[in-house]
Amino acid sequence: MSSTASSTVSDAIDGLPPFDPALAPGAPRSQTRRPPPPEGGPIMSEMRTSLLGAALVAIGPITMALYTPAMPVLAEAFGTSQSMIKLTLTAYFAGFALTQLVCGPLTDAFGRRPVTMAFLLLYLASTVVATFAPTIEWMIVARTLQGIGASVGVAVSRAIVRDQFTGQTSARIMNTIAMMLAIGPALAPTIGGVTLELFGWREIFWAMLIYGVVLIIVTQVCFRETNPYIDRANLRPRVLLHNYATLLRDPRYMQPSLLVGFGIGTIYTLASVLPFVLIDHVGLSPSQFGFGMMVQSGSFISGTIVTGFAMRRVDAMRLLPFGMTGMVVAASALLASLTLYPPTFLGVMLPVGLFAFSLAMSLPSVTSAALQGFPRMAGAASALMGFLQFGAGLLGSLIIAALGNPLLGIILVPPAMLFVAVASYLLLGRVNARRSAAVGTG
Repeated sequence: MSSTASSTVSDAIDGLPPFDPALAPGAPRSQTRRPPPPEGGPIMSEMRTSLLGAALVAIGPITMALYTPAMPVLAEAFGTSQSMIKLTLTAYFAGFALTQLVCGPLTDAFGRRPVTMAFLLLYLASTVVATFAPTIEWMIVARTLQGIGASVGVAVSRAIVRDQFTGQTSARIMNTIAMMLAIGPALAPTIGGVTLELFGWREIFWAMLIYGVVLIIVTQVCFRETNPYIDRANLRPRVLLHNYATLLRDPRYMQPSLLVGFGIGTIYTLASVLPFVLIDHVGLSPSQFGFGMMVQSGSFISGTIVTGFAMRRVDAMRLLPFGMTGMVVAASALLASLTLYPPTFLGVMLPVGLFAFSLAMSLPSVTSAALQGFPRMAGAASALMGFLQFGAGLLGSLIIAALGNPLLGIILVPPAMLFVAVASYLLLGRVNARRSAAVGTG
């Protein structure tokens, strides 16, 4: 059954010819008549792009995860309820997700570097406000602005890769960025907890402040502008809507983007339900839960390392069938384990670990493929991909909350999201193949 699934995915991949932006639905004529970027090598080296992209992409998850250990303490510090403290996390997510839809086009219109600097300065200012927030209302405002400032990381980190690299090199850099996405959230809660215990909750924001200052200095010194198609017309409402409409209705973009969106969205969904399943149903203590989550983060990191070594010998797209097959097997195992047997740590976390490993194997190739055909709107394409990831995670979390039963939620929702991710990739692959055949015969 696994080999059949692998074969089906391989067929879908092999049927995809290189994407021509001129064939994009409704592509404006001015877009196809612009001159190509200047000939020559990349503006920044592969190593510099990898490290800069990893540092930028980490600011979002680190800012979220550093803060979570302090949430119970903040309720007492501000004399407010837990629901108000949870609102600070919701405010951060809202600012982070929604602003990506604006941040990406801003980098297409004004350039990657100046927009990155502006958003990082906003992040720095809002972190200062959070550090000295006198009331919960000030904290909510500060966290919202932090999310807005941090949103630049995801959009720009992928766009600077697309601006300079394609193919196997692009996939290698995306693999490094994906590893940082795993390491940041894995280590940040531990660092936040130790900081809270040794110093206090305000010092957690001092840590964010230090990271922000270092990132601004690195951006100022090391970041060279990579966007060869800077055009302020990208901010006109009509052009903005046209660009997003082009992306949403083009299967060459949506095929890999939905796989990435539902895949990473499943990570966010699991984060919202695993504490309740492992602590309330399995019986772990909070500290045991923290160590237990290393199965997921460790599996993801292992997957990125294995993928990095494998890409030295084979094309990244050849790893995708194995990654997608692993995701289907993991979803089936989680569904079967919790349906047939009482919940246990291994019954939950072994499938979750397999899923994380398989997702890490899949991400570099599909992330690179999604951005490949849109050099003139790479910022918008990267931002929309980030929004789809958060949107899928938010949708999954809301469905589980509506079910009112965490155990039922983890049985139904994460496996369904993974099945949808793989099915959408295969179905849109067929659409791409038919469309390419029609263009070829025409």
